Amino acid sequence: MLIYKIFRRPEWDAFRAAGETAGAPVDVADGYIHFSTAAQVAETASKWFGLESDLVLVAFESDTLGPALKWEPSRGGALFPHLYRPLRLAEVVWDKSLPLGAAGHIFPEGVW
Repeated sequence: MLIYKIFRRPEWDAFRAAGETAGAPVDVADGYIHFSTAAQVAETASKWFGLESDLVLVAFESDTLGPALKWEPSRGGALFPHLYRPLRLAEVVWDKSLPLGAAGHIFPEGVW
């Protein structure tokens, strides 16, 4: 199952340069890297990145992230994937721009 992480462009560039990341400041503060499923990612984009346009949507295969990936209740009691270790660039399945349109973020075809 693919899960998704939204990065601001500078965060994505830093991740690509370093080869791994502890995540965005909110991830570091919470002690884990926040992900969303396909069913959750549009709401995540709207809630946390509402007016931001220079974003990157990055897909990861949940089964390859190992036992440090935990499914925990969050928004509305839904289970969200949280990774309790640094994320490695080699684990990226794909990355695509996530532009902001007039009606919200424009997701790549095939996310849902």
